[in-house]
This record gives sequence, C-alpha cells and structure tokens, in this order.
Amino acid sequence: MEEVNEHLRKIRTDYSKASLDEGKVADDPFKQFGEWFLEAIDAEVTEVNAMTLATSDEHNRPSARIVLLRDFSAAGFSFFTNYRSEKGHALEVNPNACLNFFWPELQRQVRINGKVKKLSAKESDEYFHSRPQESRIGAWSSPQSEIIPGRKWLEDQVAANKIKFNGQEIARPEWWGGYILEPDSVEFWQGRESRLHDRIIFRLSNGNWNKKRLAP
Repeated sequence: MEEVNEHLRKIRTDYSKASLDEGKVADDPFKQFGEWFLEAIDAEVTEVNAMTLATSDEHNRPSARIVLLRDFSAAGFSFFTNYRSEKGHALEVNPNACLNFFWPELQRQVRINGKVKKLSAKESDEYFHSRPQESRIGAWSSPQSEIIPGRKWLEDQVAANKIKFNGQEIARPEWWGGYILEPDSVEFWQGRESRLHDRIIFRLSNGNWNKKRLAP
C-alpha cells in the first residue's frame, strides 16, 4: 500500500491545452455542450459518450457509475438501463441526480445537475429495437444489480432466451427503458496551469439560463 501511495504523491499533471473565456462561451449550455462534444469526437476521446451518473437512495447514500449518453437536446440528456437496477431504485425515490463527463484528451469536464424522469414507452421501444440482438437478449437475461449464483447461471439465462426468442421479434422488457435528466445547472470545466482552472456555470432561473464564472 505504501508503494502505491508513494506513486500517488508523485503524480502531477499541469493543464495547458486551452482556456475558457465566458465571452466566447455560447449563451445556451446545450449549444456549448454540442460544440464540446463534437470537439471530443474529433480528438478521438475514448468512449466519448461515457458519463458518470451519481444518484442518492432513500437513506441519502450516494452511488456513482458509468452509463452511456444516448441522446441530448434542449430537453435534457438521455440514457437507458434496467428500471429494477440499483440506480433505477434510487431514481424512483430520489430523482435528483448528477452527470459528469471527463474528456482527458482535451483536459475538460462537464458537470450537469438536475432531475431525472422516465422516457415514454415509445421512446424506450424505439431505442431498444435499435440495439443489436445480443444486447436485447442480455436485457432479458440479466436481473441487473441482483446477486446471482455465478457466471454460468447468467450464461444459462442467455442460452435459454436465445432459444425462446429464436426467429421471433424480441420485445422490450417492461423493466427496461430510458431516462432523461432535465438539467437546472451545467458547468463547463477547462483545465489550466497551476490548478487555476476555468469554470463557467449555467444556472436555470425562471426559464432562463444565467452564465457565470466560478473560482477554480
């Protein structure tokens, strides 16, 4: 353990790739996010749509995990999962959540806070049917977040469902679908030298977005 801590104490990264001037940031956080997302694609960021989703349960215990952004618009940021999973249960009792994107190749982060609600059945159906067949089989086979006997048990479920759905349309399970996070704040973070990072935050007030600079 001490050897690991010794390495940790020596890790130093200075950020100097870009700056972020509030005068050059779009007045709409969704437009700014879109511009940064395209730049992240151009920079060949690995898993560019991967984002940390942080939730809190009925006991105020926080939990975070990586999920994939599947759509975004002025309405919010969408992802799909098992409604019966740990995050699904947490969102049912507490819809407040946070998303965080980290794009190290650009030394950037985007932090998004808001409330989460389920997408419509139609939207969930459309996305489910766009998935590869193996992924649709997986949704039927995995009781996400539940304790299972072992890997073989899961593989047996997959094998059984392949037989069950052989040659048939694979419908979306009622326990699987989409969520959308409707933001009330969006922060854009650009790494700068000496930890004096640029932070521009948008906060929603009376239907309007207000843009301000935060201290690093």
